[in-house]
Amino acid sequence: MRILVTGAAGFIGARLSEMLLARGDEVIGLDNLNDYYDPALKAARLARLTAHAGFVFERLDVADRAGMADLFQRYRPPRIVHLAAQAGVRYSLQNPQAYVDSNLVGFMNVLEGCRQTGAAHLVYASSSSVYGANTRMPFSVHDNVDHPISLYAATKKANELMAHTYSSLYQIPTTGLRFFTVYGPWGRPDMALFLFTRKILNGEPIDIYNYGKHRRDFTYIDDIVEGVMRTLDRPAAPNPDWQGDHPDPGTSAAPYRLYNIGNNSPVELMDFIGTLEKCLGREAQKRFLPIQPGDVPDTYADVSALVADVGYRPETPVATGVARFVDWYKDFYKV
Repeated sequence: MRILVTGAAGFIGARLSEMLLARGDEVIGLDNLNDYYDPALKAARLARLTAHAGFVFERLDVADRAGMADLFQRYRPPRIVHLAAQAGVRYSLQNPQAYVDSNLVGFMNVLEGCRQTGAAHLVYASSSSVYGANTRMPFSVHDNVDHPISLYAATKKANELMAHTYSSLYQIPTTGLRFFTVYGPWGRPDMALFLFTRKILNGEPIDIYNYGKHRRDFTYIDDIVEGVMRTLDRPAAPNPDWQGDHPDPGTSAAPYRLYNIGNNSPVELMDFIGTLEKCLGREAQKRFLPIQPGDVPDTYADVSALVADVGYRPETPVATGVARFVDWYKDFYKV
């Protein structure tokens, strides 16, 4: 199968591309290799992919309208996994325009590419951030999510709305995946596990927001990728029981689906840090700070829809995942 993966040099995109290649798929990897974080890490991920005969790399920004139209016409990929985006809740307070360009304009270009070439299925990354001010736990795709508290979350919610429009108008099957705090080897340097590990090993204090009272549904990278692949292989279909007078936000009369991919087992942030300290054999210097604008106190994924439709539930224990990350970090950075 020919599959376009946008954000192929990113954390999730690189691992997904690797697993798709391993099962025999042809992967067109797209990335702009920007400097939001260390480009050398992106280059190292990419180098692992370019060794495969079935991998083709295109350096391109998804916000480049003409470039994206040309790419879709040249390759006409039947299935697309759209992961390229400007990530990060806190950075959206500093550079909001980047989120409009990448997450809104870029997503529009992907949708148009799918429409113009008759794509069979679009799978795209949403985020647990869309739950925003919701407090009912666990978070369910069948709940309303109209109260985002960061621009990043708002762009991801917008992606879901845009996808539904194209599914409804043009019958393009689209599946949105709300990822919950992804971590593991080859992770993003701006995320907590990476930051904490680097600072603990360097003897620097770590910043612990909300005074350590966060709970996060930490989800191991391979669990995320398995969920992506299973949903990719099962194009979204209309829900025959969907009714407009009692609309279900997670499904539709159009070929449209939303799924949470989370560990379904939230962990206290201080317990997560304790696990990391054990793996590193060092105690962290801790600096406790108030909750940051845009952050939510807790995340907890209801994955029943994922289990029912594709027969999969993420289940890698945090202790296992953190240990694997630490082993990778020490090897990659020669600690």
